[in-house]
Amino acid sequence: MLAMRALLPGLYCLLFLGLLAGCDSPEQHGLHAAQLAQRQAVMNESPGDYYIGRRYYDANYKFWGYLRRPGQPWKQAQLVMLNETQKLAPDREVGQFGIDNNSEYKIYGHYSGESVYEPVSNRLLPEFVLTGYELRDRNPTPIFPPGGHGPGGIQQPD
Repeated sequence: MLAMRALLPGLYCLLFLGLLAGCDSPEQHGLHAAQLAQRQAVMNESPGDYYIGRRYYDANYKFWGYLRRPGQPWKQAQLVMLNETQKLAPDREVGQFGIDNNSEYKIYGHYSGESVYEPVSNRLLPEFVLTGYELRDRNPTPIFPPGGHGPGGIQQPD
């Protein structure tokens, strides 16, 4: 019985910490709900000969952003360099670099099979030949985990 009493404060502390860990702010709860809805929408995308692209603009880097196949989760997306010989990227087409940061597109084209050196990240990235695009969403749900970020630390989307 004495041993049990000695353990009680520790058990209460663990219970309290467990309750705190489960607490989300209303913003976090809303983000989680939006991310779940986004994952469901991804699973329901129509298959086809196109990609889903998320623009990731950073003035220091030369890549375009992330591409994935319809129905694939963002964690399978690839960071790509665009070949714009056939079609200019959306922001370049209007002459305002980065104006479409975080926008989501339906992207048409193909991978060239070549890799392109991105000097700031010191990485070879796949080259994607852009032939067309359609804007899907100017303000989509974030693809990086809360508190996470993309390039710079260049992590994969969630």
